[in-house]
Amino acid sequence: MRMRLHTKIGLYLGAIVTGIVMLAPFAWMIIASFQTQAELVARPLRWWPGRFFPDRYVSIFTNPRNDVFREALMNSLIVSVGVVIVAMVVGVLGAYAFARLRFRFRSTILMTFLFTYMLPQIALLIPLYLILANVGLLDNVIGLIIVDCSLVVPFVLWILSNYFLTVPVELEESAWIDGASRLGALIRIVLPSARPGLVTAAMFAFLLAWDEFMYALIFTSSTASKTVPVAVAEFSGRYSTDFGLVAAGGVLAALPPVIIAAFFQRSVASGLVAGAVKA
Repeated sequence: MRMRLHTKIGLYLGAIVTGIVMLAPFAWMIIASFQTQAELVARPLRWWPGRFFPDRYVSIFTNPRNDVFREALMNSLIVSVGVVIVAMVVGVLGAYAFARLRFRFRSTILMTFLFTYMLPQIALLIPLYLILANVGLLDNVIGLIIVDCSLVVPFVLWILSNYFLTVPVELEESAWIDGASRLGALIRIVLPSARPGLVTAAMFAFLLAWDEFMYALIFTSSTASKTVPVAVAEFSGRYSTDFGLVAAGGVLAALPPVIIAAFFQRSVASGLVAGAVKA
């Protein structure tokens, strides 16, 4: 049945309104990063800068006072890539087991992993802090990778276990007949067939690790391990705040996730749709 004209118009209008609501804060952050402090605090509010003021971006990359932000960018990259590697290795093997093997308490174990993902971070702060303190990983990027994996691995397991169910088991059986082991069939048959799901899981794992704030705030104290969200928050002074500098830092912090999402858009869309077919 062809979609009626008024229904199609309603869908387009809804999409436009949703897009405006989602993109308006980011657009305002970009504009604010180019405004002077006087324009940002002026009343009535000025929605467009009198002249573009790029000095804050120059300051972030050249001013020694902002060294912490530049180090935080590298720390965030190290933590996010480390989390993606660990989460994908653990997630692929675990999700394949949940999707293909039949064992007792399979559903219960998977639900337990999902339950840990749904726990509020603040409920785990004290136990994780004590664990990291006892093993000497406080204020350390390795410690951040470990605690971030506690958030990301259950999410990756959930996405990939559903996606592996969409890969026909007959493909693996053909590989087994040809002499491949289960692990060989996973690497040569299942993973290439599940590429969109793998890209989706890896991208969301990166975004979760890149945007994580609470653990990075509590478990780090020096520039050697602080991440971008913490560094941006520290642009706010005790007695005064350069809102334009905060906005510029926010724009730079948002660029890597935006670029990754745009680059892998097609794979992510197909991965999410295919992964929702079976549960």
